[in-house]
Amino acid sequence: MTTDTRLGPDGIARCAWVGDDPEYRRYHDEEWGFPLHGDRPLFEKMSLEGFQAGLSWITILRKRPRFREVFAGFDPEVVAGFGEADVERLMGDAGIIRNRAKILATISNAQLMLDLDEGELDAFLWSFAPAARPRPVSFAEVPATTAESDAMSKALRKRGFRFVGSTTMYALMQSSGMVDDHVEGCWRSS
Repeated sequence: MTTDTRLGPDGIARCAWVGDDPEYRRYHDEEWGFPLHGDRPLFEKMSLEGFQAGLSWITILRKRPRFREVFAGFDPEVVAGFGEADVERLMGDAGIIRNRAKILATISNAQLMLDLDEGELDAFLWSFAPAARPRPVSFAEVPATTAESDAMSKALRKRGFRFVGSTTMYALMQSSGMVDDHVEGCWRSS
């Protein structure tokens, strides 16, 4: 085991970023790096990654149930119809990240989703998935951005999407399984 893996209380070696938090362990074991498909799930993931910018992912995970509730399960048709009263309602909800720019971006991004055909966001995002690369031995080998995340970010911005910077899009690639950054020694790396 390396310093980039950590033995959990269940005796399983995981990526060290998981720490001791049970929700992080569940997320790591059941979601992070698993291929995620579907316009709505990817819209949710893209939205939550945008809310995460500048914060820790565990903060988002803990607030995700409330995010799902107040953003109508991230149904783009419903979110696209949110108006100023909804923005104020969301700004007053301590159960989510109360950032007006991020809330407005989520609504705007949902409106852009209405112009897409079913499956188009999924196909578009996955078109940027890089070719498989050697498994990282340590987190020092895991980039914050790549040429593919740069291209994804640029293409999304060109379409009008917001809070889709390259670092955020690389995190989306990791969390949705477009890349697999589980380090050597993690049980998920086998």
